[in-house]
Amino acid sequence: MNAATGLPGGLTDALADTLYRALREGSTVSPLTEDHPGLSIEDAYAIQQRLLALRVRDGEKIIGKKIGVTSRAVMDMLGVAQPDFGLLTDAMVYSSGDAIPMSRLIQPKAEGEIAFVLKHDLMGPGVTAADVLRATEGVMACFEIVDSRIKDWKIRIQDTVADNASCGIFVLGSSLVDARSLDLVTCGMVLEKNGEVAVTGAGAATMNSPVNAVVWLANTLGRLGMGLKAGEIVLSGALGAMVPVKAGDNLRMTISGIGSCAVRFT
Repeated sequence: MNAATGLPGGLTDALADTLYRALREGSTVSPLTEDHPGLSIEDAYAIQQRLLALRVRDGEKIIGKKIGVTSRAVMDMLGVAQPDFGLLTDAMVYSSGDAIPMSRLIQPKAEGEIAFVLKHDLMGPGVTAADVLRATEGVMACFEIVDSRIKDWKIRIQDTVADNASCGIFVLGSSLVDARSLDLVTCGMVLEKNGEVAVTGAGAATMNSPVNAVVWLANTLGRLGMGLKAGEIVLSGALGAMVPVKAGDNLRMTISGIGSCAVRFT
């Protein structure tokens, strides 16, 4: 990533190493912004890139990106005016119906989302909604299980960015649907936890449309010399509130016109 940072390179690497150890040990660390109040978002992305490089060194492969902070409520909470992004690896992905051991997670919360699967590259700036739809092979119902290595979720935007946008794992549904056949603004979501409705939402909750979120990501990455690649998965942001989960919980989420996704925690 071609972004200027304010922290010394050695400190950036050290903070990334701290988050990496927390990830591997299943532990938490104090907020980076408490110990380093001058930490900028550019610094945070540099830490994120170092963190992902360590995971790739371990044999993980980058298979996509995620968009976070897509609702106005979360933006206001973190004091920012735009989303953030993180990277997805093949070690994070599960299929609908899988059981997820809680030993893989620290303080998880589940979000219902729409995942885009790309058939063509997208390189900004200048990417439009029409470009995103043309480049999309299909969309799927998806759970993102967000997780934070920051103690008690006491995050500012710099903390979550550094921590790979608080990504834990994700679960893909079994149906891939042509996005051009759908109204991704009004499509409704129902998320059930242990058989009871826990959250409802709609596509408009994500920057007025999940397509807008992917447009933002492609253009933001383009300004940083990065792109979205054919075959990648893009998690476009939450359609409703986060749901805390623990061992024994069963979740099922359905998005009208797209399909469903289910997961259980052990």
